[in-house]
Amino acid sequence: MNLNIIKHSELFSTTGQIGKEDLSEIAAAGYRSVICNRPDAEDGGRHVPSGELAAASEKLGLAFSYLPADATHLSKEHGAALRRLLVSMPPPILAYCRTGNRSTNIFRLANAAEIVTPALQAGTADDRPRQFEVVIVGAGAAGIAVAASLLRRAPNMQIAMIDPASQHYYQPAWTLVGGGAYAQKKTVRPMASVMPERVQWLQRSVAEFLPDHNRVRLDDGSLIAYQQLIVCPGLRLAWEKIEGLEQTLGRNGVTSNYRYELAPYTWQLVSQLKQGKALFCQPAMPIKCAGAPQKAMYLSCDHWLRKGVLNKIAVEFNIAGVALFGVPAFVPPLMSYVKKYQAQLAFESNLVKVDGDRKLAWFDVKDRAGNIVRQEKSFDMLHVVPPQVAPDAVRNSPLANLDGWCEVDPATLRHVRYRNVFALGDISSTGNAKTVAAIRKQAVVVAANLLAACAGQPLSARYDGYGACPLTVEKGKVILAEFGYGGKLLPTFPLDPTIARRSNWFLKTTVLPWVYWTLMLKGREWLTKSSVAKEYP
Repeated sequence: MNLNIIKHSELFSTTGQIGKEDLSEIAAAGYRSVICNRPDAEDGGRHVPSGELAAASEKLGLAFSYLPADATHLSKEHGAALRRLLVSMPPPILAYCRTGNRSTNIFRLANAAEIVTPALQAGTADDRPRQFEVVIVGAGAAGIAVAASLLRRAPNMQIAMIDPASQHYYQPAWTLVGGGAYAQKKTVRPMASVMPERVQWLQRSVAEFLPDHNRVRLDDGSLIAYQQLIVCPGLRLAWEKIEGLEQTLGRNGVTSNYRYELAPYTWQLVSQLKQGKALFCQPAMPIKCAGAPQKAMYLSCDHWLRKGVLNKIAVEFNIAGVALFGVPAFVPPLMSYVKKYQAQLAFESNLVKVDGDRKLAWFDVKDRAGNIVRQEKSFDMLHVVPPQVAPDAVRNSPLANLDGWCEVDPATLRHVRYRNVFALGDISSTGNAKTVAAIRKQAVVVAANLLAACAGQPLSARYDGYGACPLTVEKGKVILAEFGYGGKLLPTFPLDPTIARRSNWFLKTTVLPWVYWTLMLKGREWLTKSSVAKEYP
């Protein structure tokens, strides 16, 4: 193809005058739509008229639109008209004029024009939805952080954030709340207070992803169109998968640090228990912060040990998997604390049913023959971690892999099938630990790569799978587990990460919350570059 095509984004390119002979090559190059910005009467009509090109395009399956513009009289109306075509025509789109400059300038007007907000309507492909350069689904740690990082690089970018929540939570501290070491009120702020100023917040839920049309449908039926989409709604806590659990949560000794209002109840139970049986549970992976279930046990046992009642409490940790922790280097130091607290480990033991009134719990346990048998266990305190799944809107969309997670390249975090879609945080299919620390680095990768994609440049930013789990093994000491893909150790500091340290407790309780609220959510990218993998004996 002899055309000089300028690629402005994954969705839109421009070129000079085309002929009918160029259309087959344009289609072969992957373009699905053509826009003519050159008036038919220009230069005496000596070029191929738009009507002939439209008829030839139709035969090749290309959509065609005529948006004529005088090169010396471009206006915001031209930009608004192009915006509407960007929504209605299948991408990628190639626009042309005499030299390509006019089409480029109209595209700039489309990006600079104020967003028109027509009355939202439900339902058909003929709707005219609101359109944004970038739509971010989810305003948790991932959504706010990536929006802030984008705006630091491109301050005029038009971004919409979709999330129904009115509160924003710092969830890593809930385990500390459950251990009586952190104030609950310090873990929550109004969503409006953390939303970047230049982001338009749509306080709704996404009901449906329509990536083939570059749209999402909200729970009120309205449509939102995008040029780039970032998917980060987090995961869903599937409490309903454990029979009887929802009816007894928050009473009868049944609690969970995975819910904001229940973490104080965990501490109430721990501080009041003087004897009896305490059960702690961990479901099958993946889950948010894989170390949190056992951190609840360690902090509880540390309190009981300090109060001199641990020898009167039978502690049992039920794990659906076959290992205490997924990175082998950290298992020996954790096992030393399991022995210190005289806790019993029950591997391949998955909580499936709870009767709070009778203080009974049932577990599906795999026996030595590989058979699943159901065991009944009594308790005085039961700390539950629910199964965790992808939200239905993602799971049931073309974005999902077979397990329901948004399927992205593990290094670039761009979707493997939709080139204008990125994902980060708990919803992504990457094999890293689902932690806030992982998001801190992922946000930078997505921001850099999305802007590179818009400019038609290679995606140079790479995510190494970094995640961190500060394992609070006792009040005042933390094992700082930092690792990447394949379990490679990626410590930030030049210290043996397998040793519990008081300095890590200060990091966990004081430094990291400050980093979250003051740096990460503001786009201040502290310690976000990849580390060099290290091995420890």
